[in-house]
Amino acid sequence: MGVSSAIMIGNVTLPNRFMRSATWEGMAAADGSVTPRLLDYMRPLANGGLGSLITSHMYVQKAGQAGPWQVGIYDDALLPGLRDLCSVMKSGGTPVFAQLAHAGANANAGLSGLTPLAPTARENVRGELSKTMDDADIEQLTNDFAAAARRAKDAGFDGVQLHAAHGYLLSQFLSPFYNMRTDRYSGSVQNRVRLTVEIYRAVRAAVGEKFVVAMKINAEDFIEGGFSSGMMLETVSILEQEGVDAIEMSGGGVAFAKYRSSRQFDPKCPEEETYYRDTARHFKEKIKMPLMLVGGIRSIETAEALVAEGTADVIAISRPLIREPQLVKRWLSGDKGRAKCISCDGCRQPAAQGEGLRCVLEQA
Repeated sequence: MGVSSAIMIGNVTLPNRFMRSATWEGMAAADGSVTPRLLDYMRPLANGGLGSLITSHMYVQKAGQAGPWQVGIYDDALLPGLRDLCSVMKSGGTPVFAQLAHAGANANAGLSGLTPLAPTARENVRGELSKTMDDADIEQLTNDFAAAARRAKDAGFDGVQLHAAHGYLLSQFLSPFYNMRTDRYSGSVQNRVRLTVEIYRAVRAAVGEKFVVAMKINAEDFIEGGFSSGMMLETVSILEQEGVDAIEMSGGGVAFAKYRSSRQFDPKCPEEETYYRDTARHFKEKIKMPLMLVGGIRSIETAEALVAEGTADVIAISRPLIREPQLVKRWLSGDKGRAKCISCDGCRQPAAQGEGLRCVLEQA
């Protein structure tokens, strides 16, 4: 078993163990619709040797928009563009998954014109005050996740990934830092995972048993009083019992956390790579469902070791593919040189300015 071997995720076969992890390209239209520029961006990735690709985080409600030029999946009117996106992403013969997200308290009210929703009302980093979700909000959110999953299936995707990491809404419900409710969604891990379970069940009912439903979750929040690795293990044990097809492990957050989901850290040797290796090992000791591991992996030697030792089933990569969309093809063809990405995070700046995600070093 190695990185070039196939693996089953639910009913879908991935031809190898490399996956493009979700990121924000900043290339959608103002209403979240897919643009020709986004399609052009995806073509090299689709033919880059990856075993699977995940879309960027696509918002399931207008109130859940995280940032500008983010892809939306909140309305049937967006389906034609989503079908085009799926077709391009599948052009290399690779299974593709749609990531469904809601930014919660960290949503951008200035873009949506709507009050952000949260497990417990609080100000976000822009000083916008969110609303504590009531039962009607929770019911609507659950329905909107299910509707978004149906759209993903209608568009031709092989599955969906529910974003419950990085301080987005489902992550906020899981985290005692964000979730200070006093109802059935608060307190114990079993209560804090309740909304995620309810949404998973609604999504599963909407798409059927053969459609992949995976999740992305934090190893930990890196926030004092936040979601810990112990809570994560208890949470994923519940999700495994529910029938979730796979977990992608990440960590950190978009606000308040010691670490963002991406770090400005350039490992100089394989031993310095992989942010969540130890936590992943604990995961694999307790959990049987496939683990997709992201964070700091920059060499094929590290990827091979993680799979060979059973620490991870799938190797997820994000920033290195911004600089080298053909990285995996290079590695699997025999050129095992380290990824050129130095984790400087400079790729975010062009996207924030409306130019779209790109490596500023590669194109300088």
